Amino acid sequence: MSELEAQGQPTANFFGRIVPYKWLVAMAFVLGLFMDILDTTIVTVALPTLSAEFGADTNTIEWVVTGYLLSLALWIPASGWLGDRFGTKRCFIFALFSFTLASGLCGAAWNIESLIAFRVLQGVGGGMLTPVGTAMLYRAFPPIERPKASSLLAMVTVLAPAIGPVLGGLLVEQASWRWIFYVNLPIGVIGLVFSAKYLVEHTEPTAGGFDLAGFLLSGVGLAGLLYGMAEGPVRGWTHPLVLTALVGAFVCFAALVKVELAKPFPMLDLRLLADRSFRTPNLVSFASFGALLGLLFLLPQFLQGPRGFSPFESGLATFPQAVGVLITARYIGAKLYPTFGPRRLVMFGMAANAIITLCFVWVDLDTSAWTIRALMLARGLTLGFGFIPLQAAAFARIKPESTGRASALSQAQRQAGAAVGVAVLATILIERRDALVGAKTGQAAVEGLIQAYHQAFLGSVILAVLAFIAGSFIRDSDAAPTMRRPPSKS
Repeated sequence: MSELEAQGQPTANFFGRIVPYKWLVAMAFVLGLFMDILDTTIVTVALPTLSAEFGADTNTIEWVVTGYLLSLALWIPASGWLGDRFGTKRCFIFALFSFTLASGLCGAAWNIESLIAFRVLQGVGGGMLTPVGTAMLYRAFPPIERPKASSLLAMVTVLAPAIGPVLGGLLVEQASWRWIFYVNLPIGVIGLVFSAKYLVEHTEPTAGGFDLAGFLLSGVGLAGLLYGMAEGPVRGWTHPLVLTALVGAFVCFAALVKVELAKPFPMLDLRLLADRSFRTPNLVSFASFGALLGLLFLLPQFLQGPRGFSPFESGLATFPQAVGVLITARYIGAKLYPTFGPRRLVMFGMAANAIITLCFVWVDLDTSAWTIRALMLARGLTLGFGFIPLQAAAFARIKPESTGRASALSQAQRQAGAAVGVAVLATILIERRDALVGAKTGQAAVEGLIQAYHQAFLGSVILAVLAFIAGSFIRDSDAAPTMRRPPSKS
């Protein structure tokens, strides 16, 4: 028996070395999560090229992104039950296979209709990867080591969106748009082989039967919310399609609460939200993800628009944010979190994030690229203080049998928060652009457009402030199981 096994830690033979099983789970999940999030941002860079390639108008080309998001929304709520019922290993491998296969098909698409259809297929795998992988990760890491697991999630969550525009711009400019999809193939194949060899199957006897009503209400409701939030800034918030989507989402969510609370084994276990230790960190996460993705949506448009950067140059300007998270992630989970607890770290991170984001209000056409990179690096440092404690605190008291459904709920709120953040900032930009630019031309129009961006950036500041306020309601006592210092040997 190895020393690790003597300590009660599950182990596996990895190329002749006995390693803790939890790190093999982490490696498999990181591969899947990185590929999933990378794809979301890498595709947006290529949309103008795809539009020209297939001769598609703006409304049609948007479905390359919207179709994926709607499919994602349908499968995220079901992922927790699927993993519990059929096994997390089986579902994770299925999700990886679906995503990898669809990536290859997207790269081989022959017209815009086939590309949209294959993107919908990608969403099946993408919707299951993160919740099922998160459940595996938090089951493998005991509560006192959850901050370590959370640091992995935070790094990938921020690193992948930062790499996406850089890699996407490089591939589109130097190779072909098809490679933004083909780049997933080697990652997916490695992930499939690794997962099949090293992951251990896990099912939950309390999974219950298939909850068709919960599946339809949660999937359709989340899809309607994401669609309405995506289309509202473009079509206008009073457009019939937007109103139908948002009202339909509200009705579905209202019915979902009534239906799921009456079931002993619901698709989405909304009872988990009655626990303050799970509910409060997720509320903070909702606002903080809105602030993160909202600015990442808006800033590249500013840089590639009035600032005149290429997609590749724009990606290089935003990439330092990921570096900042990588720097803080190493210290927060292992050193600061057990000492200070989630409440103070989250409040400091969100307050500092709001201050740094406010500085973008003074970024103009004369601001150097290095100044922008420095601001993004500083912003990344602040995000690390928020995301890592939030992940650890949210799952501090979640029982192993509830981890799958908790992961699905957590992922659903992050997607909703991101959609709301992007929609809020996009709406501010469009409305202020129309008001400040109007019929102006020349330099006056450029100045008006820059002011519109500056005012839209304030939307991200407000979201960070809301996250700060919500963070004040976190109680360190709720996260006590994750705050004891773990053993020095792992």
